[in-house]
Amino acid sequence: MCLNFGKQDTTYCDMAKKRKKKTGNNLLKKCMLVFAVLFIILLTAAGFVWKKYMLDSVTDTAFWLYIDRNSTIESVLRDLGQNMESSNVARIGRIARINEYSPQSHPGAYRIEPGTGIFDLYRKLSRGAETPIRFTFNNIRTKSDLAQRIGQSFMMTEEEMNDLLNDREVAAEFGFGLPTFTAMFIPDTYEMYWSVSPRRLLEKMHGEYEKFWTEERRAKAKAAGLSLQEVSTLASIVEEETKAPDEMKVVAGLYLNRLKKNMLLQADPTVKFAVNDFTIRRILKEHLETESPYNTYKYAGLPPGPIRMPSKAAIDAVLDYAHHPFIYMCAKEDFSGRHNFAESYAEHMKNAQRYRNALNRRNILR
Repeated sequence: MCLNFGKQDTTYCDMAKKRKKKTGNNLLKKCMLVFAVLFIILLTAAGFVWKKYMLDSVTDTAFWLYIDRNSTIESVLRDLGQNMESSNVARIGRIARINEYSPQSHPGAYRIEPGTGIFDLYRKLSRGAETPIRFTFNNIRTKSDLAQRIGQSFMMTEEEMNDLLNDREVAAEFGFGLPTFTAMFIPDTYEMYWSVSPRRLLEKMHGEYEKFWTEERRAKAKAAGLSLQEVSTLASIVEEETKAPDEMKVVAGLYLNRLKKNMLLQADPTVKFAVNDFTIRRILKEHLETESPYNTYKYAGLPPGPIRMPSKAAIDAVLDYAHHPFIYMCAKEDFSGRHNFAESYAEHMKNAQRYRNALNRRNILR
């Protein structure tokens, strides 16, 4: 505080005010400099963190990570460690523990792509952003084979699926009986989540079944005098009889001819199914005497259900069966997997004898 006692004193006060203002300006400049340095440091640190956690890729090659209901943070980190550097695994571990991440809450299969950063990977796991897997099945005969294939491909167990496939009430809900339930599974490649429930998988397959059976296919089945499930049953026999695509329609037409004439189908593959041995190369009398509704040498008409899960090609071969007079067939003696077809029994016996002779020459007894 300055007291104004004269001109000289006024000058002194002005000078004091100027010195005080200059000191304040210098302090402000120093503070601003300190703040600027701190800001640069923080910005640099943020850039470092951003690079380490957001920009740096955790892997150069894609890999799959599977998390089930029993997984823990430790097990997830251990699995990640098989495909990532330990430093990146440690960073993910820190984020997971800070956020109290629980793997059991989001089980599934996760495909980690090249270029994925730490935060992106953690976000994917913590949000349960699963990657669909491709499920392919073909060349499957029985329910137990199907259950095993599914158990190997999804988080569910073989036993869980097997129980559903053998549940009469579940089969009825989807419009099938136990013997025909496998007809609902059309062999192909499908996309599903690895964590899909057994029930949801059945619903998915039923939806695909409905898509496959278009109005055109349904009309063809009706024209052939067959239900959709009977088409699948006949297609399963056709596919067991021949692997030659051009023969399938001929074989299908032959069996339809026998059905129309009320003849026994006498299909060897059904006998193999009845005795539960598809390795048999020579059907013997003892096999033909097997007591089973699947033994078409003893029981007329189609068996109760498919003897395998027929391919789309086999089903379409039945729907587009060849129109011809043949009612007999026998494997060719050259073991090509193809067949000789006949209209008369006498011609068929000649074909059969040639095949038996070929078996004898090779000493094939069973």
